[in-house]
Amino acid sequence: MKKVLIIGATSAIAEATARLFAKRGDQLFLFARDQEKLATIANDLKIRGAQDVYTGVYDASIQQDNENNFEEAIKQLGGLDVLFVAHGILPDQKACEVSIDDTVKAFDINATSVFAILTHFANVFETQKKGSIAVISSVAGDRGRQSNYVYGAAKGAVTIFLQGLRHRLAKSGVQVLTIKPGFVDTPMTATFDKGALWAQPEQIAKLIVRSLDRKKSVIYTPWFWGVIMLIIRSVPDWIFHKTRL
Repeated sequence: MKKVLIIGATSAIAEATARLFAKRGDQLFLFARDQEKLATIANDLKIRGAQDVYTGVYDASIQQDNENNFEEAIKQLGGLDVLFVAHGILPDQKACEVSIDDTVKAFDINATSVFAILTHFANVFETQKKGSIAVISSVAGDRGRQSNYVYGAAKGAVTIFLQGLRHRLAKSGVQVLTIKPGFVDTPMTATFDKGALWAQPEQIAKLIVRSLDRKKSVIYTPWFWGVIMLIIRSVPDWIFHKTRL
């Protein structure tokens, strides 16, 4: 049995992943901003086999001191084996292009709040010299594109932060997993047209749990996005700038 703390637990990918943790009898603490939805998910996870499920409120859009809440969560779990950070928003790129506030808000939620969480928990894991940190970044952070560069910039910053954190914690035996999903069919992408490249949250969840168990460092989910992004990163600017990506 592992003790797992999930931040952004009401997101589709987080919920699907939590179900897999529950199925194997893990102990869970869920943070999210929607208390009602949290309670519903917690009850479902108990039915699915979770040893214990605790909940707490966390809102990434509000600047607040969460360290006491995080420490209380660890205390209730009786320790910590896995931290899974899965919150975020998909901003309107066109709105961000004309609004400084929208741009800063998108970066704060998708990047700065993640840095704050990881800064606290990195010290916890470094002290205990074991455990796993898993964070959802995105393929959007691999190269800036006109269609979503505000979101991509935030996710790219998260990826670089995790690279540095992985380097720092390697000597402590702590796993740091960067998760880079491509297109995922979730409520956040409900208005998008879906095609062959789209994955379901359940597919992503299986890859996340498997990668945690295998002590992976970076994963593209599904795997073929690693190939796609390698090609996109390799395209020279003079060609890339002619595309509509």
